Amino acid sequence: MTKTITIRPASGKYVVRAGGAIVAESAAALEVSEGDLPPVIYFPREDIAMALLEKSSSTTKCPKKGTASYFAVSTAAGQIDDAAWSYEAPATDEAQAIAGHIAFFSNRVTVEQL
Repeated sequence: MTKTITIRPASGKYVVRAGGAIVAESAAALEVSEGDLPPVIYFPREDIAMALLEKSSSTTKCPKKGTASYFAVSTAAGQIDDAAWSYEAPATDEAQAIAGHIAFFSNRVTVEQL
């Protein structure tokens, strides 16, 4: 069975914290659900402190979303490798809404709803 992707506006405001810094804060984030996996929050790039992110050479592929590019997050406490990812050119119409957005691994940084 193929996992379906559901993309909808996330309710409320979300924040990403890492190493004592606020990396992202948005009231315009998207919530992405795939099958029975937990939802993932995708932040618009304009709501992210992009100066704290550095693109890495890591990539993965998803048949529905395309090729993911990864980012390290730099803070005063150190660098967190591959802490975030983005589908810059989603592979399907179903995933187009996440273009220009970045998601963060909640086990590497703190992602929370305010």
